[in-house]
Amino acid sequence: MGKEALTITDKRTGQSYEIPVTHGTIRATDLRQIKVSEDDFGLMSYDPASENTASCKSRITFIDGDKGILRYRGYPIEQLAEKGDYLEVAYLLLYGELPSKSQYKEWVYDITHHTIIHENIKKFMDGFRHDAHSMGMLISTVGALSTFYPEAKNIFDEKVREKQIHRLIAKMPTLAAFAYRHGRGLPYAYPDNDLSYTGNFLNMMFKMTEPKYKPNPVIERALDILFILHADHEQNCSANAVRAVGSSHVDPYSAVAAGIAALYGPLHGGANEAALRMLMEIGSKDKVPEFIKRVKSGEGRLMGFGHRIYKSYDPRAKIVKETADKVFEVTGLNPLLEIALEVERIALEDEYFIKRRLYPNVDFYTGLIYQSLGFPVDIFPVLFAIPRTSGWLAQWKEMLLDKETKIARPRQLYLGPDKRDYIPIQERD
Repeated sequence: MGKEALTITDKRTGQSYEIPVTHGTIRATDLRQIKVSEDDFGLMSYDPASENTASCKSRITFIDGDKGILRYRGYPIEQLAEKGDYLEVAYLLLYGELPSKSQYKEWVYDITHHTIIHENIKKFMDGFRHDAHSMGMLISTVGALSTFYPEAKNIFDEKVREKQIHRLIAKMPTLAAFAYRHGRGLPYAYPDNDLSYTGNFLNMMFKMTEPKYKPNPVIERALDILFILHADHEQNCSANAVRAVGSSHVDPYSAVAAGIAALYGPLHGGANEAALRMLMEIGSKDKVPEFIKRVKSGEGRLMGFGHRIYKSYDPRAKIVKETADKVFEVTGLNPLLEIALEVERIALEDEYFIKRRLYPNVDFYTGLIYQSLGFPVDIFPVLFAIPRTSGWLAQWKEMLLDKETKIARPRQLYLGPDKRDYIPIQERD
């Protein structure tokens, strides 16, 4: 065996094993050969949150959490946010390269002309209570799309697969906006093919009686940047859910609905809402020191700081902060901004947070921006789901075409009772 190997000596038996190392990893199944007896199942690794387990090989998103690096297909997120637009980035995630002019034109056309949803979906949405959460409605309606497009189950037919990708990216803003308007008793505003992807979303969200909605270009661009930042983030909880469910060869609508369900959780898509509520709870700038003191004593949590992956400043947070300044020039300063800046200033200078490498993440300022743009808190995770759709689909497509993919089926450590015999209920104490 070559140099790229790991030698393991099992002290239980005294036997040594050489395990091949590829790309800095070992295959978990190679541990199965390590046994104490012939009838032993073999050694397994235990990693309940998959913190140190690579579940797939991917060429989509690269993250170096220690250095604060995020790249889509090799392109730094800073360059894409500064120079690109969301649909261009979505194309990059899905196909591996930035589109040419002709490819981009065709791509935008395909997305733009799939934004209308079937009228029966509207009737389906009308069945929800007026106070139904927008994310709950989104999960249900996206899952229901599989019944409207039964050909979507032909996932290995490239043309069919691509059409579903167009439909999902195109219809997600429509479903999101309709869910918002349903909850507020407003008539649905239909897509406008003359507008950009984000401009059209703003139109469907906020259009009232005006014949033609014209989005503010600063707000339109700010939303586009936020969509770019949220498009993908490697093997996070929702991407993992899409891959796991997709590995059963279900249609993409069902797989993406699983991703939305994972995003619904407060530890994932609800994080920016939690950060905003924290700032509202603090109430004023002069109360920040006392709040920080309570956090350090274990009486509260500093929401919007720290990340499972990033151990330095989240590169997306820097871009969001710059975007926030431009938004506030249009909307006026968010009253909570002063509190947020003071929280950040103290936390970045305090040894307690520095030692624990707790830096602002992307969620810290996005809630402030969304609130200033007029989005209610309950739709914050929906604003996450819209752009993440392209990332989910890129992950789903990569998983589907990977020859090593098998249906997801983790092992477990069984710690329950050993074999025992059934006792009739009449004989039980």
